[in-house]
Amino acid sequence: MRRGPPLPPRPELVRRAPRGFGWLDDRLLQEGWLSRLGAEPTAVLVLLALAADRRGVSFYRRDMMAMALSMSRVDLDRSLRRLLDLGLVDHRPWLPGHLDGVWQLLPVPPPPWKPRDPTSRNETRSTDIPSLAFPIVASRRDGDRQNLADSQSR
Repeated sequence: MRRGPPLPPRPELVRRAPRGFGWLDDRLLQEGWLSRLGAEPTAVLVLLALAADRRGVSFYRRDMMAMALSMSRVDLDRSLRRLLDLGLVDHRPWLPGHLDGVWQLLPVPPPPWKPRDPTSRNETRSTDIPSLAFPIVASRRDGDRQNLADSQSR
C-alpha cells in the first residue's frame, strides 16, 4: 500500500512562495552538486539565487556579498571562482577590469562526474548517524512545545 506524503509538524505554518521568491534547481541536490561545491560556494549560490531577478540576474557587489555571508573577500572570491569554473554562474563586469558587475545564475549543466543513482539505497545504521547537540523539539496541536524525549517517554 502506498502512503501519501508525510504531514509537516506545523501544517498551519506551511510556507508559500512570496512575491520575491528565488529558486534553485533540485538537481543541485539530486546530482551531488552541493556536496561537490562545499559550504561556502553553496552559500554564495543561495545568496545569488535569493538576490536574482526572474532572469537569474543579480547586481550584488562583492563586498556586500561578503558582508551578507560573514565571509572574507578571499573566501568569497574563491567561492565565486568555483561557481564560475563549474558553469553554475557567469559574470560580466560593469567596466573592463572591474571586479563587480552583473552575476547570472545559469541552468545547471550535466555534472562532470557520475551522479549517484537516486534509486539505490545506502544502508545507514543508526550508529552511523551522529547524535544531535541540541534537543529535538516536537510541537503539539495546542501550540505548546516540549522536548521530544519527554513526549516519547510518556
